[in-house]
Amino acid sequence: MAVKMGMGLGHEQGFGAPCLKCKDKCEGFELHFWRKICRNCKCGQEEHDVLTSNEEDRKVGKLFEDTKYTTLIAKLKNDGIPMYKRNVMILTNPVPAKKNISINTVTYEWAPPVQNQILARQYMQMLPKEKQPVAGSEGAQYRKKQLAKQLPAHDQDPSKCHELSPSEVKQMEQFVKKYKNEALGVGDVKLPGEVETKATDKNNVNNGDRGTSAAVGAMEGKSADLKASQYFCYCCKLNMKEGDPAVYAERAGYDKLWHPACFVCCTCSELLVDMIYFWKNGNLYCGRHYCDSEKPRCAGCDELIFSNEYTQAEGQNWHLKHFCCFDCDCVLAGEIYVMVNDKPVCKPCYVKNHAAICQGCHNAIDPEVQRVTYNSFNWHATQECFLCSCCSKCLIGQKFMPVEGMVFCSVECKKKMMS
Repeated sequence: MAVKMGMGLGHEQGFGAPCLKCKDKCEGFELHFWRKICRNCKCGQEEHDVLTSNEEDRKVGKLFEDTKYTTLIAKLKNDGIPMYKRNVMILTNPVPAKKNISINTVTYEWAPPVQNQILARQYMQMLPKEKQPVAGSEGAQYRKKQLAKQLPAHDQDPSKCHELSPSEVKQMEQFVKKYKNEALGVGDVKLPGEVETKATDKNNVNNGDRGTSAAVGAMEGKSADLKASQYFCYCCKLNMKEGDPAVYAERAGYDKLWHPACFVCCTCSELLVDMIYFWKNGNLYCGRHYCDSEKPRCAGCDELIFSNEYTQAEGQNWHLKHFCCFDCDCVLAGEIYVMVNDKPVCKPCYVKNHAAICQGCHNAIDPEVQRVTYNSFNWHATQECFLCSCCSKCLIGQKFMPVEGMVFCSVECKKKMMS
């Protein structure tokens, strides 16, 4: 008991939070000692209602610290911690009731940080209904889940990682600094027609910067003869209307634009949460998949691997100390293991928790022995187990007739048994 309390001290975040996937089957979230999963139901952190919006805003605030997006954060006076200034949009629609007018308010937990509220409303309407972050809706839940999945705290904050060495901490800090300088961005919502003026203004400001002026000059030439029908989405390649909001990504250049619903990660195709993107080689990535394109990720603890020594197994990467049985956490180096749902499981745990049961002798089938499988039924491939359910004739290599969990050597045996 004392050991468990000692281990749990730093792990109280979200303790007891319900699992959105397992519902009542999970007793409530309890963080595994080093995996980013619940010890009770084995679902990921993002499947549980773990982070409060305050904690989420701290995480995004830290991401924007020391970047050109500091206008999106505010440092708290008491502790100096950067907090994300999320743009919350509250719409009020008067609803005519029988006697008096009642006010119906809709709160969006996030909206694009634009001055023009009509543009923000139009942007929201162009997202699929189930992805609009209306407070209390499945869209708000979707946003929360994507925040956890796309921007893991352990991809930017060494203190959220498990036992990094000083050299790994240093490497990680350099990696984070590099992606903040080279890839991280926040989408910009504008009407396509407004963008040329922005480019022209830039041209006046940036006379000293030849690269930018040249690029903008080239763009101006292009944009002069751009007709409305020639605005097309960089993702789906379909035309865009001049009066509809488009999303721009500064790192991609203002000659590219996206439909709000097309501003997605090129790997997971999920909507980029709060329009936070990473740009690389002509593609938009979410934080997680950008990091995956740069570094190996441990399939055990979900953290990026900064050590030179790691192992590869089953098409995945693992810290040496994290190539462990998914059920009991014993280290698997040099041991026999079986993959169950893409997770390695040691042989004793496999036999105890996952092994197929033989219809003949009703014992677990060892993963290394041969078996016969038909539909969801299994037998040891032996003369003692795979027998006719009526006359006990061995059926290995013979034709057989299956009925539920029984097998028969002939129509006669089947009729006998069924009558």
